[in-house]
Amino acid sequence: MSRGGTGTAARGRVLRLGVVRDTAAVRHLVTFLVVAVATVLLVRFFLAASGYPQVGGGGLHVAHVLWGGLGMALGIVVLLSFVGPVLRSLGAVLGGIGFGLFVDEIGKFVTADNDYFYEPTAALIYATVVVLVLVVEALHGRRRHHAAEYLAVATDRAVAGVAGGFTDTAREEARSLVALGRDEPGAAEVEALVEAVPRDDVDVPDPVRALVRHVSSWFTAALERRWTAVVVVAAVLGTAAGSLAAGVRVLVHDVDVPPWVGIGIVVGVAATTACVVVGVLLGRGGGADDRRSAAVWVRRGVLVSLLLTQLLVFRALQWVGVAGLVVDLVVLAALGAALGRDDERRRGARGRVSASS
Repeated sequence: MSRGGTGTAARGRVLRLGVVRDTAAVRHLVTFLVVAVATVLLVRFFLAASGYPQVGGGGLHVAHVLWGGLGMALGIVVLLSFVGPVLRSLGAVLGGIGFGLFVDEIGKFVTADNDYFYEPTAALIYATVVVLVLVVEALHGRRRHHAAEYLAVATDRAVAGVAGGFTDTAREEARSLVALGRDEPGAAEVEALVEAVPRDDVDVPDPVRALVRHVSSWFTAALERRWTAVVVVAAVLGTAAGSLAAGVRVLVHDVDVPPWVGIGIVVGVAATTACVVVGVLLGRGGGADDRRSAAVWVRRGVLVSLLLTQLLVFRALQWVGVAGLVVDLVVLAALGAALGRDDERRRGARGRVSASS
């Protein structure tokens, strides 16, 4: 096949502008969001435990929103100062800490009296995170990567290798990216660059990436066991039952929030339950495609819970809804790891077929 057969004229307008999505972007963005949420929870816990101290004096109060701005600024400086992917995890962590400190004070900026304890604050913070999740999904979850994007990411990895060398693992990852873009113009040159990068046993420490790898491997191994499907379904339905109890409390006026909050919770629980039931029925087929379809449907149910039900639970019970949020996030991460590994297997199989033809 001619390597020039897929010129830039055949690509989308965004890609032709040089706007290339990083294949590791979801990991970095999830790191950013998880660190932000963890920062909010830790700040709230610390302030409650210490009696809400104030930094400052003489009429001055150094709010932690200022430290949040500093954290985000440091993250931006890191991301703009270095080429290659090496420090993106650090930038995501610094940005997440800064954003968490910033968004925790949202109550002060939506109320006339700067009320940090504004009752809907938990729901507002949760809604902010939900919007960011939807943005991530829109950018990275709806369209598959173009072959040129894989090749561009391989080049980006080689940038770091040119300066610091490649470990065996890093070289194999770059090779796999080149293989996915093998029919693009410049693929042979990028492949030669990847092979020319010197070998180095010393890798830049990346605790976030190491943690993601271990968690992903553990989730994937666990989800291959029969009993795990039962645990996942039980966890999702258990969370739905807890949310339903919160909705009923709203509807019987045991919680002082508008009735539509309770109605929304009940609707969300019903939608999640319906998705899980469809997933269970599809999973009874026993085949690999059946199991994948089942996981997709259960994941849809969890997304409904995260994007609708838990938002309203936070509105009704404020920080009490954290337990349901944690369960949903763990299940979503587990299913995402399993589906991601399945996608890798399928891409690998297609690549082997393409290489042999």
